[in-house]
Amino acid sequence: MTKGNREVRELPKGWLLTKLGQVCEVVRGGSPRPMGDPKYFSGSIPFIKIADITKIKGKTIFDAETKVNEEGSKKSRLLPRGSLILSNSGTVCIPKFLGAEACIHDGFVSFLGLPNEISKEFLFYYFQYLRPYVVQKHKQGITQVNLNIEIVSDFDLELPPTNEQNRIVEKIEELFSDVDQGVESLKTAQKQLKVYRQAVLKWAFEGKLTEEWRKRQSTLKTGEALLAQIKAERENRYQQQLADWERAVKEWEAIGKVGKKPTKPSKPKELMPLTQLELAELPELPIGWCWASVEQLGYVQLGRQRSPQNRSKDFPTKYIRAANITENGFDLTDVLDMEFKPHEFQQYQLKSGDILLSEASGSPEQVGKPAVWRNQIPNCCFQNTVIRFRPTYLSSEYFLLIFKNLYSNGIFSNIASGVGINHLSANKFSAIPIPLAPLEEQEQIVQEIESRLSICDQLEATLIENLQKAEALRQSILKQAFEGKLVPQDPNDEPAETLLEQIRAEKSVNKNPSRKPRKTQDAQIQLDLATDN
Repeated sequence: MTKGNREVRELPKGWLLTKLGQVCEVVRGGSPRPMGDPKYFSGSIPFIKIADITKIKGKTIFDAETKVNEEGSKKSRLLPRGSLILSNSGTVCIPKFLGAEACIHDGFVSFLGLPNEISKEFLFYYFQYLRPYVVQKHKQGITQVNLNIEIVSDFDLELPPTNEQNRIVEKIEELFSDVDQGVESLKTAQKQLKVYRQAVLKWAFEGKLTEEWRKRQSTLKTGEALLAQIKAERENRYQQQLADWERAVKEWEAIGKVGKKPTKPSKPKELMPLTQLELAELPELPIGWCWASVEQLGYVQLGRQRSPQNRSKDFPTKYIRAANITENGFDLTDVLDMEFKPHEFQQYQLKSGDILLSEASGSPEQVGKPAVWRNQIPNCCFQNTVIRFRPTYLSSEYFLLIFKNLYSNGIFSNIASGVGINHLSANKFSAIPIPLAPLEEQEQIVQEIESRLSICDQLEATLIENLQKAEALRQSILKQAFEGKLVPQDPNDEPAETLLEQIRAEKSVNKNPSRKPRKTQDAQIQLDLATDN
């Protein structure tokens, strides 16, 4: 078949192969220019655009974000309620019914003069059936970027008798209703799974998942002792950096002070413990646990700003930005370059075990999304839309799960602030109190969480697979319907050939004034509107 349809096949008895343009007039919508001009866009008439129909799942669209006035409607195409429209640009071949009088953007076509003997609902589902073929045709390199009037008019239309059209529509809607119920159940299960994931993380860091495990342990180093060990580790690290610097200075002096003097490492910031007032506002923890701020447990750093002077020149370096962090790890399909001079590279270079969190997003719910870096890209840095947390002494997996808990349960989104762009900020992040379990219990917590979440992952994959099967089932139902295999045929039905002859005769009415023209669906729609008014 032509223009986006599939191959020609033998039609069921009583069916007819014709062109869409032979049974109605395909007309295009219109868009007042310039868009947004108050001369046209200060009214109350819905102006349907592609974005409007992609947001709704039902058959009918009742309203639109954009409205036009009477002058705007003259520059567009005003259609009555009940009209069938079809997208012809962008997301192509999506049919909808108008639930109210509305104008349509020039990214749509509609159908005038459609005889009552051709069911609009039948055409609606027929277009749904055609859509995969139309999309595939575009993928194969069709030169037209839009489904213009000529292409849509040239669509092959496999037309059954009128009564069979109605039986097909009735059966499709019956089967689709069953599929919809199944899909709704699957989506409900997905929502419940998300809630369960959140609960697992919350329970874990309240000590509930390891409650029985703790009872079996004789001695555990407490969180307080671990915190003291972390503090000592930070001081030891600073002393080592200081010794390395002193050695580097001596070497620099020995060669006659050639080049820049080595930079003295900064003394670690004095980290104040949480106050009694702050602790009083926090939930009670299991015995042996303690509260600590993020900055007490590792190094927090905001990435380097991207600016014109930092564009790649002599030292182009890959860097991670917030867009590269997903809920399932990193998306490294689009990693950009930026200038990082040698001294900057040392400061912003990522190391395995670093945890990166999205610092900024247009949506507060997306702020604080964490992922652990495993040197997927060698010699990579990070931008200032990302916060890096580098744990001191402790495992990255424990902190990754803590941050996932803060992210999924809305703690980060509550902290984020900003106009337009929401920011977590390194300072706010550093001050967040987090529960510190004994080291051995941290390992057990990670195991308990991962064992449960791995089951969730399997269930999620099954749900996604079944949703895909449901969509495939819809297309299978449509395929059977438009191959004449979904409903039984009735030998008493008037053949579609007779219907086409009637349509051809209708077109000649204007040439024969003595004949009274038959009603089209446009006339019926206008009558319905008049009755409503």
